[in-house]
Amino acid sequence: MLYLPPPVRRRVESLAANLLQPSDGPQVDFAAPAGEPALVTPDSVSWQVFKNPATLFIGGVAAVILELAEPRVRTGVWEHTSFRQQPMARLQRTGLAAMMTVYGARTQTEKMIAHVVRLHGAVQGVTPAGTPYRATDTDLLDWVQATASFGFLNAYHVYARALTPGDRDRFYAEGAAAARLYGATGAPMSEAEQQAQFAAMAPRLEASPIVQEFLTIIARVPVLPTPLRRLQSVMVRAAIDLVPATIRQTLQLESTGGLTAGQRWLVTRAARAADRLPLRSGPAVQSCRRLGLPDDYLYRRRQARSAP
Repeated sequence: MLYLPPPVRRRVESLAANLLQPSDGPQVDFAAPAGEPALVTPDSVSWQVFKNPATLFIGGVAAVILELAEPRVRTGVWEHTSFRQQPMARLQRTGLAAMMTVYGARTQTEKMIAHVVRLHGAVQGVTPAGTPYRATDTDLLDWVQATASFGFLNAYHVYARALTPGDRDRFYAEGAAAARLYGATGAPMSEAEQQAQFAAMAPRLEASPIVQEFLTIIARVPVLPTPLRRLQSVMVRAAIDLVPATIRQTLQLESTGGLTAGQRWLVTRAARAADRLPLRSGPAVQSCRRLGLPDDYLYRRRQARSAP
């Protein structure tokens, strides 16, 4: 585990808490109700992956890039969400929802997902090219689930700690319960299924100025404090690097620039440090407490799943 001086730890704890608890909504207590299980068990790969705030940010940005590559998803997100007007609040709500699907008490998580599904029911329209869409379309839900799983898993695998092929398959399979609740009945259950889904979707993906607009917004929104804002921009570059090369080419992101050797070293150091730092106020530790597990449970286990 990583030791931080108490003042630094308090600052990091406060920063992490603010990133996940929207100011315009109810606060979620991951420590309650005592003993209630989550959709995913504590010995899962998902509990390991989602404990790392650095790779969650990187993976989340990569996932949104991939989502916005699909024109129906892109139109729905850009026309029916508040991301452009309130990017920080939107990031907080999205991050909290992701944490709930892994760590949240089952009844609370099911209630949260049901609310999201009801909201999706009202989202529909037509893309600029004239293609109709509904947010409840199964193939779109499957794509969003696939891109989210891909982003979070690969950010952790590449920048924090390499996982075995078996554990990468387990990660996809562990998302099945949440995917079904969202209506993503064809979401990938293995890495091979994810790759097949990406290949099948490739002909539908296209470049758009909206992708560049998203990247500009996400690099500037105050996720990290001012002294670390440059690191935030580097982490956005790290997310672009995760996008498969063929899709980067389709999206015309090659000129955006990848990580230099020095930047990759910086991102890797930050991600590995985050993987060794239990955040007492964070969902991972709070959920361990809810289930009667020690605060450092996930950090004791971290070496058990490393790839050879």
